[in-house]
Amino acid sequence: MGAFLTILRGTAHIRADRNGPPSTGRLSGLRPLTRTLAAAASAAALTLTFLAVNPLAAAAHPRGIDWGPCPEVDPAEPVECATIDVPLDYSRPWRGTIEIGLAKREAANPDEKIGTILMDPGGPGGSGVGSIIDGSPLTGETAEHFDIVGFDPRGINTSTQVQCSEDALMDALSVPFPTDQETWDAREAANAALTEDCREHTGRLFDHVSNLETVEDMERIRRALGEGRLNYLGYSYGTIMGQQYAEKYPRHIRTMVLDGNMDHSLESTWDFMRTETAAVEENFVAFADWCESAPECALHGEDVETVYAGLKAKARAGELTDPYEGLPLDFIGLAENFTFTANYPQGWPALAEEYAAMRDGVLLPGGAGLLQEEEPELFEYLYYPAWCQDWGWEIEDYDEFATLLGKLAEDSPNVEWTPYNQHALTCVGSGIEHTNERDELDIPRSAPPIVFIGNEHDPATVYPWTLAAADQADGHLITYEGYFHTIYGGYSTCVDDAVNAYFVDRETPDAGLSCPNLDFPGALDASSVRDRIANGAF
Repeated sequence: MGAFLTILRGTAHIRADRNGPPSTGRLSGLRPLTRTLAAAASAAALTLTFLAVNPLAAAAHPRGIDWGPCPEVDPAEPVECATIDVPLDYSRPWRGTIEIGLAKREAANPDEKIGTILMDPGGPGGSGVGSIIDGSPLTGETAEHFDIVGFDPRGINTSTQVQCSEDALMDALSVPFPTDQETWDAREAANAALTEDCREHTGRLFDHVSNLETVEDMERIRRALGEGRLNYLGYSYGTIMGQQYAEKYPRHIRTMVLDGNMDHSLESTWDFMRTETAAVEENFVAFADWCESAPECALHGEDVETVYAGLKAKARAGELTDPYEGLPLDFIGLAENFTFTANYPQGWPALAEEYAAMRDGVLLPGGAGLLQEEEPELFEYLYYPAWCQDWGWEIEDYDEFATLLGKLAEDSPNVEWTPYNQHALTCVGSGIEHTNERDELDIPRSAPPIVFIGNEHDPATVYPWTLAAADQADGHLITYEGYFHTIYGGYSTCVDDAVNAYFVDRETPDAGLSCPNLDFPGALDASSVRDRIANGAF
C-alpha cells in the first residue's frame, strides 16, 4: 500500500490489539493532531493512501485468478496478489471495466484445505489487500484449513481508484465545525466543490461505488476463485457487504461471519447520531463509576461528571488548553481527542490524569507537535462517494443541525457528541445521489445460517446495530461483553472457538453465546491506547 497521510485516522479494523496479538489493520493514534485536523479526520473516517501504488504483477485470467508476487513485499512472505476485471457499471456492463485487487495467504495445512475465505476489514476505504499482506486474522483450525483472500473494494489502493485533488480535499476537510448558518454554508460549498473535483479526476467510477456494486464485485471474485459457495469474513463496514450479498445471492454462501455490524435499517439522521452517541455516553458513565471506586484514578473522590461538565464549560468559553501542547482546545477537540478514550478501559487511568491536568492548567509530558509529510497532488478518497451513495444522511440547514445537537445533549448529557457523528455531515451539499436505499434486511430462507458478532461496548458499530441486523436476518449472535471495535482474530478464545467451529464444521454457535469481557483499566499506557484507537472509521 502507499504511504499514509499522517493527519488522518487508520483503517476501520480496530480488532484485538488491546494487549494481545497485532491487528491486521493499520492504525494511527489520535495524537498528534490539532483540533481542526482532528475533526476533519474524524469526518473523513478512514485512511487516505497516496496514489503512487505500483501495479500488481498478476492480473485476472478468464478461467480463474492468475496469482503472482505482491509488489514491494518480501518474497519469503507466504502471500500472493492479483487483479480481476469487473464491469464499471453493472447496469451497462459493455461500457468498460475496472480492476479489483486481491491478496491471498494459503492455509497453514494446504493438504487439508477446505476452501477459501474472502475477507474485508471495513471502511468504506479499508484495504483487504493491505490487511492480508500485513497478516491473517484467522486462528486455530480455520487458519489450518482455509486460504484467506482480502480484496480492495472498487475505488481504493490496488483496485481502480477514486481520485481527488489535494486542494479540494484539504479545503473540504479543513472547514470548521458548524456553529452558525455561515459556517454551515461553507461546509456545503466545500463539499459541492469536492464532488466536482473528484468526478473530474475519477470519471464515471465516482458514481458507481455504492455497496450494491461491491456486492456484484464480490460475486465476480467468488466465481473467479472457482470453489463453489462463498466463505466470507466481514469486519465493521465489511458487514454491510456481507449482509447485502446474502440478500442478493443467498444460495451462493457456505459460511458468513459478520463482526461489528452496520445497521442499514436506521431510518433517520437522528437515529444514526443518537445510537452512536449513546454508546459513548454509556462508556463514559462506566469510566466515571470506575473512578469512584478505584483509588488509582486521578479523580478518585471527585464527581467525574461534574469535573467534565466544568471542562466542557471552559472549552466552550475558549478557556481550555490541551494538556500536552498548551494550545486552545474547544469542545469538539475535547470530545474527539480526549473523551473518546472513555470507550477503552485500558486508557481510563490516562484519561483521568488528562482531565485533572486540564482542570488544573498543568502540562503533561508527551506532546509531539503535528507531523508533516510531503503530500502528492492527488489522493485516493473512496469514503466520500461511497458513504453518500450508501447512507444519504440529510440535514437541511444549521437550524436543523443545532436541533440535533440539542437533542444529543439531552439524550447523552455527559458526552453530548461522538466523532462518529461527523459522518452525518459528510454529504451535506455534496449533490451525490443516495442510490443504496436504507431498509431492513430481507435475506431469503435459502441462505445458510449466518453468524453475527457484536461487542457490547463498541463505540463505532454499536451493539444495538448488531442486535438489529442479527434479528432481521434471523442470524446466530455471538456477544463479546467487552470494549473496542470487532473481536474475532486472537483476543477472545471464547469468540474464536465458536467462529472456528462454524467455519470448519458449519456448527452454529450456542444460542445466547456471550463471551466474557477481557478489557480492564490500566492494561496499557496512554500512548499504547492512543496507538490502538481510531475514532472515525468503520
